[in-house]
Amino acid sequence: MALLASYGRIVIGPGLTQRELDRTEREHGFSFADDHRAFLAAGLPQGRGWPDWRDSAQVHDRLIAPVEGVLFDVAENGFWYEGWGARPPSTGAALTAARTFLLTAPRLIPLHGHRYLPAGRGTTGHPVLSVMQTDVIVYGNDIEDWIRREFGGAVGPVGARPTVPFWKDVSSGAAA
Repeated sequence: MALLASYGRIVIGPGLTQRELDRTEREHGFSFADDHRAFLAAGLPQGRGWPDWRDSAQVHDRLIAPVEGVLFDVAENGFWYEGWGARPPSTGAALTAARTFLLTAPRLIPLHGHRYLPAGRGTTGHPVLSVMQTDVIVYGNDIEDWIRREFGGAVGPVGARPTVPFWKDVSSGAAA
């Protein structure tokens, strides 16, 4: 959080307490990755693009956005992930099947705008993913690298690849 604050462009409020972090995880059915949890406990970035973790309805909307984006592409753009097997013939059946398959994909937890980190207690160092429908791009090797790139103007190649099933495959072009 100190790195983000050092750029002087983001207002940093009090971090989430352990009780607030636990409640958010319980209420929304996921566990933060350890580094994401520590980031939010150290301070809560505020302003445009940052999730308000104390607003349950907003958190819910941000959590479902990646899945809703995939479903949009299934319905409107003919997207079908090859790991799901053969695409059902009707759009309705394809959406039903995709919803079922997406229940097994690791949850993506909002970081800022359409940047996400995979969920998962006991995990750390995941690349930051930019997710717009089925357009999944690595925007940072981890939280710290992403902050340097997004807010500090750091440049250079991002060497990391997504680390979690489905999202890593969509990113690598395995989808058709």
